[in-house]
Amino acid sequence: MLTAPATADSLWHDASSRSIISDVRARAVGDLLTILVQENNSASKDNSTSTAKKTGIDSSISSFLFGAAQDKFLTKGGQYPALKVNGNSSFDGGGKISNSETITARISVRVVDVLPNGNLVIEGSRRTSFSGESQDAILRGVVRSDDVQSNNTVFSYNIADATIRYVSKGSLSDAQGKGWFHKAWDKVAPF
Repeated sequence: MLTAPATADSLWHDASSRSIISDVRARAVGDLLTILVQENNSASKDNSTSTAKKTGIDSSISSFLFGAAQDKFLTKGGQYPALKVNGNSSFDGGGKISNSETITARISVRVVDVLPNGNLVIEGSRRTSFSGESQDAILRGVVRSDDVQSNNTVFSYNIADATIRYVSKGSLSDAQGKGWFHKAWDKVAPF
């Protein structure tokens, strides 16, 4: 019997190995990174609009070729046609928006790409569930490798092109939203 020579692959790969004295910061595709989400946002807006319009037209024909008493042409009961129109229009509207939100969380993400300049493209999600409600936190963005702290964390305000989405699902979230008919009615209602 002929046997083929066995080849052994090394467990050591130069591309993925780290020095014994190197730090644990993410730097390659597949590495994990912890994002410290600390977002404080507030917005306030107050609008007031008031318009008014008043239009009046009063016109009549007092004489047409001959007087009304002499000629019945284009008259009714001896009177020429007359037109009188009055119109009023007014609008008074206003609105006020005041939003304030604070988000504090820790989300672990994965490095999905390393750009030629060394920036890390990150993406990750986290799902929490409690009493029939679930909340998904989805985070994407680009991080400079210099902004990664020695404990492998990055603050959310250091993420470029950041997308932080919180999506809640469950009976409580469903009860807080409008129904499909109400949403459709809001789109087509003329007032």
